[in-house]
Amino acid sequence: MRIPPPVVSCGEPAGVGPEVAAKAWDALRGELPFAWIGDPSHLPAGTPWDEIRAPAEAQAVAERALPVLFLPFERPAIPGVPQKSHAEAVIEAIRYGADLAASGAASALVTGPISKAALMSGAGFAFPGHTEFLAHLAGDVPVAMMLACSELRVVPATIHVALSEVPKVLTPARLEEVIRLTHAGLRRDFGITGPRLAVAGLNPHAGEDGRMGREEQDWISPLLLSLRAEGLSLTGPHPADTLFHAAARARYDAAIAMYHDQALIPIKTIDFAGGVNVTLGLPFIRTSPDHGTAFDIAGRNRADPTSMIAALRMASDMAARKARAPA
Repeated sequence: MRIPPPVVSCGEPAGVGPEVAAKAWDALRGELPFAWIGDPSHLPAGTPWDEIRAPAEAQAVAERALPVLFLPFERPAIPGVPQKSHAEAVIEAIRYGADLAASGAASALVTGPISKAALMSGAGFAFPGHTEFLAHLAGDVPVAMMLACSELRVVPATIHVALSEVPKVLTPARLEEVIRLTHAGLRRDFGITGPRLAVAGLNPHAGEDGRMGREEQDWISPLLLSLRAEGLSLTGPHPADTLFHAAARARYDAAIAMYHDQALIPIKTIDFAGGVNVTLGLPFIRTSPDHGTAFDIAGRNRADPTSMIAALRMASDMAARKARAPA
């Protein structure tokens, strides 16, 4: 059975999302067709596009033009200047894409970068980011955010919270949930039958036997011991400063970090342009380029589409693996 193409939500039209989508189409064309959800007036000038009615029609169009699922916006985009009047349509593009992916009409949703501040001011957007909003759309399912490139997969146990709040949000239940979501995601989405996970400590030197914090001793180590007894391949808690060099990365399939920057600094150092954001736990496939709106270069033809192309390729690989899996 033919797998339908993925869809790409436009993201913030004043940012680089439309530009990297157009460049990704130009690079991939018929090799990996996709449908873009948005207002084609926001695409870079001269981008050839053709309106389609369903993602399945993208295959016939993609060689000559970017397939567009038309979603009108109230006003033209001004590069670098988000407009409150665009917020509702940006949210609708995400919702539309999620519905298509959940129904099977699209093989996956790849999301263009959004401005959370613009969505909050323009539409009262109550979510810290895409990950939490998509979890809500899927029925408030538990999710985790994975950042992936060819050399590293890392999952932060806490995401969009202030550093001062991390010790409150990072509970044994949350860490266990993230570990289980990561283990299941590596099996289902990446085809790794026996995932190896490495878990970072929360404190410097993983607490150094309680001298720099007691979370590792009091509950992180006992939790990992309990999960290992179930058969999960887990190591840690490791000092985070020794977990991401090349020799260490060879010993695991994914690392579990305790907070946002502990996870994102290593992957952006290793592969700043090619990292991909994957949401684990959703009933459909969602990936995203691992960069923001880049308002400072929007409209200047300087945006690098590498991460968008990587997100599309990863979504396509995951969809093919899902289609081959036994029912």
